[in-house]
Amino acid sequence: MLVVFIALLARILIKIGGLGPLVSQPARLGWGVKFWKVFAPSLMAMIAFWSTLSLNIPDFTRFSRSLRGQEIGQALGLPTTMTLFSLLAILITSGAEVIYHQALWDPVQLGAKLSSPAAVILGLLTVLIATVSVNVAANVVSPSYDFSNAAPKWISFRTGGLITGVLGIAAQPWRLLSNPHVYIYTWLGFYGGLIAAVAGVLVAGYWVLHRTQLDLADLYRPHGRYWYNGGWNLSAVAATVVGGVLAVGGAYSAPGQGPFPAGGLIPVLKGLYDYSWVVGFAAGFLLYLVLAPLSARARASGATALSAGAAGE
Repeated sequence: MLVVFIALLARILIKIGGLGPLVSQPARLGWGVKFWKVFAPSLMAMIAFWSTLSLNIPDFTRFSRSLRGQEIGQALGLPTTMTLFSLLAILITSGAEVIYHQALWDPVQLGAKLSSPAAVILGLLTVLIATVSVNVAANVVSPSYDFSNAAPKWISFRTGGLITGVLGIAAQPWRLLSNPHVYIYTWLGFYGGLIAAVAGVLVAGYWVLHRTQLDLADLYRPHGRYWYNGGWNLSAVAATVVGGVLAVGGAYSAPGQGPFPAGGLIPVLKGLYDYSWVVGFAAGFLLYLVLAPLSARARASGATALSAGAAGE
């Protein structure tokens, strides 16, 4: 993929003799209120776009032979390639605008305009491979494991993948992508805020409360230290729910641009929605730091009282 995109960029730059208008025209929004009004929700959407992969990265790193191995793999595989791909996409679009007199952000549309049949076939084949590889890695592995782990006796990893594919088609994602405003500010902003609360709870529990130390055996032992209340960590559930409500309770859409009312689902929370990921993460993180120790002390007190009662009998 990288080789083909670099070759395409080289061909375009040679043809136009420069980098094109996107890298030479001045900023349209500047650094004033208009810029920050767009920047905040756009940043939240981009974080949300990556947050799913960041949360399910253990589905991949658990196969690493060492901690060092997965650290190197992530460092080389994610920030470097995505930065390079973003730069290539901007430069290719900029150059294509000079040639075709329109900004072609969709690689399929750009590939269809190439003059050489061989170049068209190679370009579209690359897009197809990219689509399959990205979706298999980022969007199929994690839910397949989830479905399989929920009912391992009946659902295998392969069956989980088929279920994921069916649900993915039933969700009709092309309808979301047909309207960039709905996709970025409604879809990504909303589910990103919910996922952020989950991330906040996980970070608070693993990094802060447990100091990255886990009792491996108790992870699989009924009534062990991670059994909580019948297998439910109610403190984590509460922190996630409250964090999610604070993050997306004020969800709003521009008139005719989404399913939410312009005044927000909960008007008093509308101002938080533009910062949905940060709000959800911070709320989930802080609430779990408060609730988890209280819940642990309550369980310890209950266990002590139960032991005392048993001793008395």
